[in-house]
Amino acid sequence: MDFEISEELKLIRETARDFVKRGLLPLERDLLDSEHATLSKEIMGELNKKAKEVGFWGLRIPEEFGGLGTSILCLCLVEEELAKTIIPFNFGDVTPLLFHCNEEQKRKYLDPVIEGTKQYSLALLEPENPRPESLKTTASKENGYYVIEGQKLVMQAIDIGDFVITFAVTDPEKPPREGVTCFLVDRETPGLITTGGAEKIGRQFQLIEPIVLSFNRCKMLADNILGEINHAFYLGAKWLPSRRIVRAARCVGVAKRLLEVCSEYAQTWEIFGRTISGQTRVQRILADMAIDIHAARLMVYQAACMADKGEDVRREAARVKVFATEMVNRAADQTVQLHGGPAYTKGRSVERLCRNAIAANFSEEALEIQRTIITRDILRGISLY
Repeated sequence: MDFEISEELKLIRETARDFVKRGLLPLERDLLDSEHATLSKEIMGELNKKAKEVGFWGLRIPEEFGGLGTSILCLCLVEEELAKTIIPFNFGDVTPLLFHCNEEQKRKYLDPVIEGTKQYSLALLEPENPRPESLKTTASKENGYYVIEGQKLVMQAIDIGDFVITFAVTDPEKPPREGVTCFLVDRETPGLITTGGAEKIGRQFQLIEPIVLSFNRCKMLADNILGEINHAFYLGAKWLPSRRIVRAARCVGVAKRLLEVCSEYAQTWEIFGRTISGQTRVQRILADMAIDIHAARLMVYQAACMADKGEDVRREAARVKVFATEMVNRAADQTVQLHGGPAYTKGRSVERLCRNAIAANFSEEALEIQRTIITRDILRGISLY
C-alpha cells in the first residue's frame, strides 16, 4: 500500500492551507465578537470570490454538473485544512440530492446554488421524531397539486435560504422508505412558516438551534418533485459513502487544530514557575490526541484511495465516520481536561472548536446506523480486511 501523497496533491493542500491562514483565520476574531454563527453576506461573498480566483470553487461537485470533479483524496486534504478554522466556509459545496434535478430544475435551483447566488436548506427530520423512516409530514394529491402538511426541522442554518429540500410521505401504504417523495419548496410558498434559529452549539451551521418549518397546506406542482415519486431515500445514495469519508477528514482537521492549541497552551502555562508540558498527565493527553489523529487520518486516506479506485467503500466509510466522529469528541474532552474552565470561556476560538467537535457527535443514532452497516458484514462472514 502506497501512503505517499503526490506532489500535485501536496501543492493543492498547501494552497488550501495558505487560504485558511491568510483568508479565514484572521476573520475568527470578527466571528467571535459578532456572537453569530456566520459572517456577513458581504464578507462571505468576498471569500467566495477569492476561492474562485485560486481555482477551488466547486471542488466537491462532479464535472457533469459544472464542478471540478476532484478525487476524494484531494477533497479530504482540502477539507482537513478548512476544518482547522471556526469560520463556516466551503468551496461551493452542494448536496448530492440536487444532482437529480431535471433540466428545468437545474436551471432554477442547481446552477444558481453552484454559482453561489442561491442558498438552500434540507428538511428531513421532524420535531420529536428523530427517525427518518417514520415521517409524519404528508403530501396528499388534491386537484392537481401535492398539498404538504406537517412540521420539519432545518438543522444547518440560521436562515432556510431560497428554497427547502423537503421529504414528505406521498404513499402511506408503502413501506417507510418507499413511500416518501422529495420536493423543492421555495421559501415564499404560501403556508410555509419558519420559527427558531437561535445560536446554540456545534460545527458551522450546527451552532444554532433547529429552525422549525410549519407546512400549512403548501401546494406543490409535480414540477417541484425532485427525482421520482416515492423514491426520496434513493436520491444521492451513490455519493453518500464518499461524503462520509470527507466528513471524517473534517473531524481530523478539527482535532489537529485542538492539538495545536493544547500544545501551545502546555508550553506557555506555568505552575510554580514551570510550564505544565513537563507533567505526566499533560504529556499523556497530548500523546493520546496525536495517536488518535494519526489513526483517523490513515483510515480517512485509505478509504479515500479506495473510493478513487472505484471500489465499494460503504463499509470503510461507515468505519471511518464512526471512528473519526468519536475521535474528535475525545479530542474536545481532552482539551477541556488540559485547559480546565478556560476552554469553555465564551469568545475564544478554543471554545468554539470544542463546540464544533461536540456537534460532530450530534446524532448518536447516525453513528449506530454506521455500526449496523459494519455489523451486517461481520455477521455475513465477510472479511473486514
